[in-house]
Amino acid sequence: MPGQSRDSLRLPGEKHLSNIRQLTFGGQNAEAYFSFDGKKLVFQSQRDSFQCDQIYTMNLDGSHVKLVSTGKGRTTCSYFLPDGAHVLYASTHLGNEQCPPSPDRKRGYVWSLYPSYDIFIADTNGTITKRLTDTPGYDAEAVISPIGDKIVFTSIRSGDLEIYSMNLDGSDVRQLTHELGYDGGPFFSPDGKKIVYRAYHPTTEREISDYKALLTEEKIKPMNLQIWLMDTDGSHKTRLTNNAAANFAPFMHPDGQHIIFASNMADTSRIPMNFDLYMIRTDGTHLERITYNETFDGFPMFSQDGQWLVFASNRHAKQPRETNIFLAEWKD
Repeated sequence: MPGQSRDSLRLPGEKHLSNIRQLTFGGQNAEAYFSFDGKKLVFQSQRDSFQCDQIYTMNLDGSHVKLVSTGKGRTTCSYFLPDGAHVLYASTHLGNEQCPPSPDRKRGYVWSLYPSYDIFIADTNGTITKRLTDTPGYDAEAVISPIGDKIVFTSIRSGDLEIYSMNLDGSDVRQLTHELGYDGGPFFSPDGKKIVYRAYHPTTEREISDYKALLTEEKIKPMNLQIWLMDTDGSHKTRLTNNAAANFAPFMHPDGQHIIFASNMADTSRIPMNFDLYMIRTDGTHLERITYNETFDGFPMFSQDGQWLVFASNRHAKQPRETNIFLAEWKD
């Protein structure tokens, strides 16, 4: 595979990674996901003249970067459709063509749940062909089953942050989670029969009160997220991690037996937080650390054949907190 490769991009202890290639250079680049044929990536990036994230596609060597969102509003959570000619993503552009304000950090590190986020399908020339959601409040975090038949996404339409499924045309919407708290960031297993996701379920009166108060401000505080697994109908929910960390961005290995995810479990006291990649079996055992970067590694995804891992990282950054996309050969 062509592309720029640097041995220095692999850090001591990263025995599962080799031949790491840096695909983007500068700015904020994240959430890069493979097309179904494994030949392209779709990702979000703040670059050029845009003040907030837009959606782009590129080849696996980082070439032919192409804008596929409208260039208006803020976008997030993009994913290829099976045909390779369309992508889905969430965008705020119908609410306001300008970037929505960044969250106020007066209550610490929080994520904004922009209520104007809806999920759209666009062709790879950037023309929106369908609007999939049209309900008040946040709709985002959508991905497609490897089988190519279902979309799973996060929505606040019930008044709480829950995971839903729907058909590729937006029909047959079904609520899969019902627990108080944030359930989101879902991804399908390779056979399309399970969903791995992140969740925060407050239990004490103080936790519940704080969670609900932030929710009224259209925000959440992602300081304690755990990795969960469930069937695609919402049954057989199983918690896989149990720590005081922020565990997020889970993705299942093509063998269907392992889940890779990002976590700050090595040091939950650090500000800014230090995230690395970890792997755990689907029964919650055999936790293994994958990356050893001193800043941020996150948003991992395997190619369908398991040969490649794409992820976002601050490694080799020329500016503080600069985040780029990296591609590595995976060694089991």
